[in-house]
Amino acid sequence: MSRRFLVVSASMGSGHDAVAGELARRLTARGHRVDRTDVLGLLPAGIGPGLRSGYRAAIRHLPVLYAGIYAAFFRPGPGPRPGSAPLAALAERRLLDLVERWRPDVVVPVFHLAAQLTGRLRAGGALPVPSAVVITDFAVHRQWLHPGNDLHLCVTADAADTVRRAVGRPAVATGPVVAGRFFAPAPGAADWRCRFAARAPGRLPVALAAGAWGAGSRLAATSRLLASAGYLPVVLCGRNERLRRELSRSPEVWAIGWEPDLPGLLAASRAVVDNAAGQTALEALAAGVPVVGYRPVPGHGLEGVRHMAALGVSDHARDAEELVRLLDTLTAPGAARDRRIAAGRRLFIGDAAACLAEVGRVAGAAHGAAGD
Repeated sequence: MSRRFLVVSASMGSGHDAVAGELARRLTARGHRVDRTDVLGLLPAGIGPGLRSGYRAAIRHLPVLYAGIYAAFFRPGPGPRPGSAPLAALAERRLLDLVERWRPDVVVPVFHLAAQLTGRLRAGGALPVPSAVVITDFAVHRQWLHPGNDLHLCVTADAADTVRRAVGRPAVATGPVVAGRFFAPAPGAADWRCRFAARAPGRLPVALAAGAWGAGSRLAATSRLLASAGYLPVVLCGRNERLRRELSRSPEVWAIGWEPDLPGLLAASRAVVDNAAGQTALEALAAGVPVVGYRPVPGHGLEGVRHMAALGVSDHARDAEELVRLLDTLTAPGAARDRRIAAGRRLFIGDAAACLAEVGRVAGAAHGAAGD
């Protein structure tokens, strides 16, 4: 029977929206109805865009400031800690209005502020349907956690254990949510290989991921390092046109803006250098491309890169020498490359949409019984 889901995302970069979109696609393919909303749009006028602009500016230009914010608001610690509850409270009325109009069977937060919002409402009895949180981070920080939420779907078993210990609520490891086109053979890969070979004959292409906002520490220096080591650095600048123009001044660097054929580009790359343990890193793992974390952005990026490496699905280069050494190993055919690729693909152990559909079935049955 068809159920209805309300997915609550956040337009912070593109990663959370990508997860929301893929969940919607999978649920729709199963015959369900999906509505989506942006938690930033549920806040009073001006607050959501201000949060997004402030976060983007801190990540790009003031990483030390963001590290301090993350330490205070996101990491656990002794005594009372500041949280996002007052901010979440500002979005309660608009979310409840949506629930009343759209009548979903399940609300699905895919961003930590949205998880705080639904958790508060469930705990207070105002939200009448279950909330199932899809946690997108390897390192589960405390803003993801609220005991009012009914279920948590996590990237790894380690993350699920963290949730259960912290809030005592059900948590399941379903693996990352990545679009199916990254798993299938990429039609555009052959074209990208030809373009790479024409651009830099004899040099292996290595993609540098900087997210939708083109944020990262010393991307130009990392690009020069890779070029000097004999690679073709392909920098994914996202929507940061200024970064793309700056890096394009170096003839040994290929700086690319927002790229629609990311599956083809990744499949044609020999490795990905990542700085955030975000969606691009997961897409690379799905495509069978080794990932090396290097100069991660502070806070969630650093902790995510460390968690990925500790799990053995990627590597973390602490300095330039280690980065080159790891790339020399992982780009060459052999057992080390094969092991990393296999470990990355083992992350994709389940289907978050299948779990959500089961939650929707149970919730729908309960509503039906209540209405009899």
